[in-house]
Amino acid sequence: MLQDKINKDLVEALKANDSTKLSTLRMLNSAIKNAIIAKRPKELDEADILDIIAKQIKQHAESIEQFKQGNRQDLVDKESKELDILKSYMPQQMSEEEVTNLVKDAIKEVDAKDIKDMGKVMKVVSPKTKGRADGKLVSDTVKKCLS
Repeated sequence: MLQDKINKDLVEALKANDSTKLSTLRMLNSAIKNAIIAKRPKELDEADILDIIAKQIKQHAESIEQFKQGNRQDLVDKESKELDILKSYMPQQMSEEEVTNLVKDAIKEVDAKDIKDMGKVMKVVSPKTKGRADGKLVSDTVKKCLS
């Protein structure tokens, strides 16, 4: 399971004195434990953990943009390393072409005509791309295909 892999990598990072990986995985573990407390299940399933990792990735990407605007290259480098560590736990990301094909199939499936039908298309596409494609990319692709 993904949580077991994260815990195993955390122990390895501790033994290897890899402070960046260690702090990143501790932060991720903390987010997972907070989600368990909030939802009150005994364990989270893979999809829940992937959602947590995706949120962490999004936060790091936003932080990188903010640090770039503030000319803080040292923090950009730190966040980038942490972002790479988090991305290693995500499944293989879909290419733009794969997303486009999926969106076109969904448009045919729901018989969407214009941008007003975007919600219908997103309902079909979102579960298929969850954790495998950036939500912004999916949304932009749907908009482009419906225009």
